[in-house]
Amino acid sequence: MERIRLKLKAYDHRVLDRTVSAIVDAVRRTGADIRGPIPMPTKLKRYTVLKSPHINKDSREQFEMRIHGRMLDILAATPDTVDSLTKLDLAPEVNVEVRALGNK
Repeated sequence: MERIRLKLKAYDHRVLDRTVSAIVDAVRRTGADIRGPIPMPTKLKRYTVLKSPHINKDSREQFEMRIHGRMLDILAATPDTVDSLTKLDLAPEVNVEVRALGNK
């Protein structure tokens, strides 16, 4: 019995929510207790680029990237829970960080 924390990040919130629901369904099938998904603050990265490198310095383009995050805590994880998590086919654009927090 151990606690596992999953941190998920993606650029598209719809893909992220589908991945989270797949993980929650897989964990609940094994009988483990789950806390979350907890939405994390969206990180914004903004970039300003000159349209023309030599003239017209006032002519610029602005771009923005949004990074959405979710966090799940799996309490009382069993070996079946870990096996079901490793067998899941997740979307490639979702970054999953897994951390074992040890026994209760």
